[in-house]
Amino acid sequence: MYRLEILGEQKEYAKGTTYAEIAWEYQQRYEYPILLASLNGRLRELFKSVEQDGKLEFITALDTAGYSTLVRGMIFVMMRAMYTVSGRIFEKETGVDATKKTVGADHSKAALESKGGHMIERVRMEYSLGAALYGEIDWRIKNHPELLAFLPQVKEEMKSLIAANLPFDKKTVGTEEATRLFHEVGMYEKEKLFGYRLVSNTNIYELGGFYDYYYGYMPKSTGVLPVFDLTVYEDGFLLLLPERKSPGVLPKFQPRKKLYDVLQCSNRFAQRLSLENVGDLNRTISTGNTEEMILVQEAYQEKEIAKIAEQIYNRGNVKFVMIAGPTSSGKTTFSHRLSIQLRTLGLRPQPIAVDDYFVNREDTPLDENGNYNFEILEAIDVRRFNQDMTALLRGERVELPTFNFKTGKREYKGRYKQLGAEDILVIEGIHGLNDALSYALPRESKFKIYISALTQLNVDEHNRIATTDGRLIRRMVRDARTRGTAAKDTIAMWSSVRRGEEENIFPFQEDADVMFNSALIYELSVLKQFAEPLLFGIDKDCAEYAEAKRLLKFLSYFLGVSSEGVPNNSILREFVGGSCFKV
Repeated sequence: MYRLEILGEQKEYAKGTTYAEIAWEYQQRYEYPILLASLNGRLRELFKSVEQDGKLEFITALDTAGYSTLVRGMIFVMMRAMYTVSGRIFEKETGVDATKKTVGADHSKAALESKGGHMIERVRMEYSLGAALYGEIDWRIKNHPELLAFLPQVKEEMKSLIAANLPFDKKTVGTEEATRLFHEVGMYEKEKLFGYRLVSNTNIYELGGFYDYYYGYMPKSTGVLPVFDLTVYEDGFLLLLPERKSPGVLPKFQPRKKLYDVLQCSNRFAQRLSLENVGDLNRTISTGNTEEMILVQEAYQEKEIAKIAEQIYNRGNVKFVMIAGPTSSGKTTFSHRLSIQLRTLGLRPQPIAVDDYFVNREDTPLDENGNYNFEILEAIDVRRFNQDMTALLRGERVELPTFNFKTGKREYKGRYKQLGAEDILVIEGIHGLNDALSYALPRESKFKIYISALTQLNVDEHNRIATTDGRLIRRMVRDARTRGTAAKDTIAMWSSVRRGEEENIFPFQEDADVMFNSALIYELSVLKQFAEPLLFGIDKDCAEYAEAKRLLKFLSYFLGVSSEGVPNNSILREFVGGSCFKV
């Protein structure tokens, strides 16, 4: 018998009892379906059996791990439905039964349809737009169905799969067998990915006979999946899902055209380099083309920064360049590089840090836990900021403050500034896109830039790399190098950081004049060597161990690259060190 503590209760369960059986006992105490279990801080899928004594907790979509599990399940169901509907259309139009095309023993009807039906080349899940996931379909044949007709059929098939409450069956197979299977069903990005895996076995999932591979856990069955929608959007489709804070409600989709455009631009660049996924990246590294890849990527970013500088110059009346973005986006390095480009056009950029306008520490608002909340606008002396900026705009000489973070007070030490005809202020701060920060400044005098590390690389066609993962790893490496902060502490405060971004940055991103993607295709291969020792240093008893284990598995997909070839003005240098700028 195993002794478990569950919601403060002491219970005993016989050997062989599954987490699903225990979850069924406690489901009524949870508002949303239980998706995973956590025994002594380690995540477990519900089909597994209890293997030791300890504290058992249940995970729903309100938790980050649970929500990610829910999203993976929805993508899997959608893939199954797309290949099934595609096969039906093929059979109807050609009279050929796709299931009679053999591609190997024990393969599913849906998998056979994907190979024999010659309808879908691949389905690519590209990135998120809010709670929605954007994807595109590459078709095998010219006379493929239009999305407007295809997606409603897929949606109905998804509903049927969810209503049937089909199990997500996990299977362990040899890595070579998995590689062969995904080659036969046309999932070539997974085939490339597995070509660089060192493990002899790998886990794949089956849903109603349809096989796929996912980075992360799955729900026990389709019946727990939430409301959803599927619709055409721009060049592809959107899988619309609930937000984590309200897993049972499907929100109205808010178009993010500027975000979509910058992501598509980055994707097209990656496609031109044939670097769309981790398998492509590993191939480039293993064939000795790393140096050229780095130089081309850095040149591309410099070109984009130069374009932004030209837009600012051509507008003619800009005096304030407002830069904002989530943590670890590389805002400081970007500001320096933008300033250099502005200088080539005859302008004289002058840096201003919004942080210097923090209210004195004793006046800083508190969060719900009684801690100082430096993320909200009320932590800034907005009135004084506007007074100083409007005075500078009028050509007056202004003494600017410096915030002393040790004493928690704003200080004045004779730091004067006056703007000439060619002077332009470059202002970096999380509220830069929010007009409430600069309410007194004429709109035409401001040029607003949103910057974020929006990765254009995916693990494979069905597994996205979340931009938050890339930024977390950046932050972890930088915090350890510059502040001596342990990785577990960076992970522990990450949810709070993310909450601040969702409240104070993301709602204003579409108000930007331009967006800049600071992600580098090669960066995770460089960050890997710095991040892995930090993550391995997290003790198994720590609450952050599960996240550390997940990130270590994620980094294991990448071949490592030395940082020696990274230019000293690269945004990546802000995190790994060696920058030519004061960052």
